[in-house]
Amino acid sequence: MTTVRWGIVGTGAIAHGVAGDFQFVPGAELTAVASRTWAKARDFAAEHQVPKAFGSYRELLDSPDIDVVYIATPHPQHRDVALAAIERGKAVLVEKAFTATLAGARQVVDAARAKGVFAMEAMWTRFLPVIAAAREVVAWGRIGDVVGVQGDLYAFREYQPDHRLFSRELGGGAILDLGVYPINVAQAFLGEVKEIDCRARLYPSGVERAATVNLVHAGEGLSSLTFGFDGYGPGRLIVVGTKGWIEIEPRFHHPSMITVHRNGVLPRIIEAMPTGRGYSHEFAEVTQRIREGATESPTMPLSDTLEVMRVLEKCLRQSGVTHQEAAVDLG
Repeated sequence: MTTVRWGIVGTGAIAHGVAGDFQFVPGAELTAVASRTWAKARDFAAEHQVPKAFGSYRELLDSPDIDVVYIATPHPQHRDVALAAIERGKAVLVEKAFTATLAGARQVVDAARAKGVFAMEAMWTRFLPVIAAAREVVAWGRIGDVVGVQGDLYAFREYQPDHRLFSRELGGGAILDLGVYPINVAQAFLGEVKEIDCRARLYPSGVERAATVNLVHAGEGLSSLTFGFDGYGPGRLIVVGTKGWIEIEPRFHHPSMITVHRNGVLPRIIEAMPTGRGYSHEFAEVTQRIREGATESPTMPLSDTLEVMRVLEKCLRQSGVTHQEAAVDLG
């Protein structure tokens, strides 16, 4: 396969945000976009110079001209769209959080593995050049053994009950939308989680304004994370080691610089700018793996996605919040 042909399902803010980055990915071509409203698909295609626009998800999924589907719908709709794409033999890149429930995530993972098609969560942070540099610093032993992760991610939003971010029916709330980032980083550096303690404050709509999460990992590493929509914060994150620490400069989920601090040594700054808006790196990963015939990414494996979803769901339950997967009309 010389060119990997991409289709986008959904025309919301994240779809608009990522569309321009396909131009930076050799071997990738953004071929089509689908919305359940024809006018939205048409306008999206015109704005981003996408050759084809479909007025239903089914039309895109049935198209023989699409190799991989980027799923950019609200969380509860991810499962059904992903399952429909996988059933048709198409690879999927599923926007985070991967699904609204752990059970839904397992269904998608099981289907992809059974069908032998590529599937990955769109956790773009893992693929940014400076985060790759941080992993190398850890692998070289520069900060010793990693024993902790500390971070915050606040993104203030005015409360609007009918907005996706604040709607229980649409999978809103700080845990799935914001918590997925620091929890994913903690899991990446410290591995599986054996103890979870989450406390949250809620909106009148029943989803989380903000939450704080303390994790004990299988190797006895400790994570302390906080995030929310009802305040402002720097978006800092540090990876703590026995010989030093790495500070991922704010905002940590799309950084361009890290500072490596080692005991008795002057700090070292590593800078690596992302290409485009930063989404190009995850698209390049998927494109490369599909061309190789792989079914998973070693950087964002499905096992990590399931572990993060398990932590997210436990945090939701401890906060008194439950979500459900939505039945999606493909049109």
